[in-house]
Amino acid sequence: MVELIKEKILSSIQLKTELLNHSEILNKVNTCVIEIINCYKNNGKVFWCGNGGSAADAQHLAAELSGRFYYDRAPLYSEALHVNTSYITAVANDYSYDVIYSRLVKAMVNKNDVLIGLTTSGNSTNIINAINEANSIGACTIAFTGLTGGKLKDLPKHLINIPSTDTPRIQECHMLLGHTICELVEKNIFPKNN
Repeated sequence: MVELIKEKILSSIQLKTELLNHSEILNKVNTCVIEIINCYKNNGKVFWCGNGGSAADAQHLAAELSGRFYYDRAPLYSEALHVNTSYITAVANDYSYDVIYSRLVKAMVNKNDVLIGLTTSGNSTNIINAINEANSIGACTIAFTGLTGGKLKDLPKHLINIPSTDTPRIQECHMLLGHTICELVEKNIFPKNN
């Protein structure tokens, strides 16, 4: 089993090395950092959505902005859209799971806000619907996906499509880039003097 553990670590390292040398993705991440900084400077909010492991990642990254990342500072408004289980179960039951996020986007998101959707396949209907709704409002939309971008490919303003089809490795890269975004936003909005 140790060899399998090494194999998984190596595959993660190889994909991250590919990201390190992927100037297009690095430039997209940089652009997303700028978009989020501008959002906050214009009194906007950052919302996240995903399903399963991507929902957990969305909630984790929202907390890095609303709580803190590396150091104590004022909170930034950032929330994962799935955290109200009564809402999620009611809307999924009464309407459809496909609209759980788009209804919240319609109720909560404004044109100065950012919506970030995480879906390794790029084919999650509820994420697609949320991105479409946020686009119609005029908000900045960002999607983190896998290699092809799936059906979501041409919908968000910014697509960060990890060059892999291996779901766990894609999610690891989503977290790496998500953490990097949170760190750079924090450093820019709350610069330390030392």
